[in-house]
Amino acid sequence: MLKLLKLLKPYILSLIALVGLIYVQVWATLKLPDYTAKIVNEGIVGENTQLIIHTGLIMLLVSLIGGVAMIIVSYLASKIAAGYTKNLREKLFSKVESFSLTEFNKFSTASLITRSTNDIQQIQTVLIMLLRLGLMAPIMGVGAVINAYALAPHMTWLMAVAVGAIFVIITILFTIALPKFKQLQKMVDQLNLITRQILTGLRVIRAFNTEKSEESKFDDANTKLTALNLFVNRLMVIMQPIMMLIFNFTALATIWVGAHLIDSGDLAIGNMMAFLQYSMQVIMSFLFLSIIFIMVPRASVSIDRISEVIATEPSIKDPIKSKKITNGIGKIEFKNVYFSYPGADIPVLEDISFDAIPGQTTAFVGSTGSGKSSIINLIPRFYDVVSGEILIDNINIKDITQDELWHKIGYVPQKGVLFSGTIESNIKYGAPNATDDEVSRAAKIAQATEFINTFPEKYRTPISQGGTNISGGQKQRLSIARAIIRKPEIYIFDDSFSSLDFKTDSLLRNSLKSETKNKTVLIVAQRISTIMDAQKIIVLDQGKIVGQGSHNELMKNCQVYNEIASSQLSEDELRADKRNTNAKLSMKESI
Repeated sequence: MLKLLKLLKPYILSLIALVGLIYVQVWATLKLPDYTAKIVNEGIVGENTQLIIHTGLIMLLVSLIGGVAMIIVSYLASKIAAGYTKNLREKLFSKVESFSLTEFNKFSTASLITRSTNDIQQIQTVLIMLLRLGLMAPIMGVGAVINAYALAPHMTWLMAVAVGAIFVIITILFTIALPKFKQLQKMVDQLNLITRQILTGLRVIRAFNTEKSEESKFDDANTKLTALNLFVNRLMVIMQPIMMLIFNFTALATIWVGAHLIDSGDLAIGNMMAFLQYSMQVIMSFLFLSIIFIMVPRASVSIDRISEVIATEPSIKDPIKSKKITNGIGKIEFKNVYFSYPGADIPVLEDISFDAIPGQTTAFVGSTGSGKSSIINLIPRFYDVVSGEILIDNINIKDITQDELWHKIGYVPQKGVLFSGTIESNIKYGAPNATDDEVSRAAKIAQATEFINTFPEKYRTPISQGGTNISGGQKQRLSIARAIIRKPEIYIFDDSFSSLDFKTDSLLRNSLKSETKNKTVLIVAQRISTIMDAQKIIVLDQGKIVGQGSHNELMKNCQVYNEIASSQLSEDELRADKRNTNAKLSMKESI
């Protein structure tokens, strides 16, 4: 909480000016009843027209000063609140960007979006109210009570009764509202989560005719959120009529008691009128405070939620004293690596050891859940190993900065991810300063040129958010082009050819050979045909390495690999592959 208040530091001068202007505004407001009493007591009762005119002009000037002060206060409050929430939003976003996948799994995407938008908006709204009314109301309330006591000490008990009643009402409403605001933010999270799931999975929902079921889920969450919002809003709505009712009773009591005091000569009529105005100011002060008290709990929930994110330390950090990889070639080495996902009891990877060297393609194959993608996710430090080491050019990846590590890697995820923009901007995402020729070359290697040229605007063709206006295979090819243009030392393809047809897959792998001949290439694949030519194939089963070698070697000595290959390739393909292998061996022997 205190860390969040430090974000107000750039606005210290504006805050000082705002406090000073609030004092001017309150001073002007509190002076007006005194002038009213003077006009009645000395001007009207004393039949002094000159005094009425003179005092009236002073009242106009004081009102003008108070009005100008109020306008500037509103401007400064809005400026400070908007600037503060801008800084807060940047701090929150910066923290989220530093998160590893462990922290992303802790906070759902829908919740992070809500915290970055709805929660921060709540804080901005309440901060404006606090700056405009929260500072003014106590000063005005206390000043009004003091002035009222000076004018009519025998009637101040009426104010005490009114303030006591208001205090009881505010306490009751505050007790009811606080838990409801916590529920409200959770329901906003839930509605965002359901909305996101429906929108991202719309094609699957339609394919399985489950629109009504999903609509029912959305309606249920929406109805609960609406009902709670209505309840909270009703709490706020009843505040004003209750306050006005208390004021009206206070006004009646003031007139009743004041009339008797005037009749007995213990109170001047002008003083009674001024007392009535001060009573109004006191009640209005508490009305402002009650509105703030209703809004603050909601903002406090939002502050807690944002503080929770900002206070969360990333589990993966840069080393205090980092090492530099000089003259690196991109060699990767796993040494006795164990890994399990946060909260899981069973390790996903056990005693993984292998090396991947430049000029060699290292492929990973295995059944679903065998740990292929888990190995890939450890290299860019999306997660950290539980034990063991991962080395790049003989340096532990924990000893180099994440920025340097990522700079060495061209990563193509299993699901192609594109950003709103154009085809060109998505390819250049890996190298913003790349030339047009480099963009064209990367697209050609990735076999993307053919479909790009079918668009009228070619490389300037717009890409919608998430790449929803192109096919899955096209997204994968653009993702591959984005990695190629980066010219990294290490290429990681996490099942990145799964959406490609066999012809495109073959052409792409052939064109990649010349581009990656001196690079370290890691490929995760489900199709044996994609990795048959890899110099090293690592076979995984239940998180353990059960085989390493070339395709031909594994066909002979690895039962798991043999079963996978037999399930994908026909007998003719296997026999043809065996004949090709024997021919190659004979050629080597003759040489």
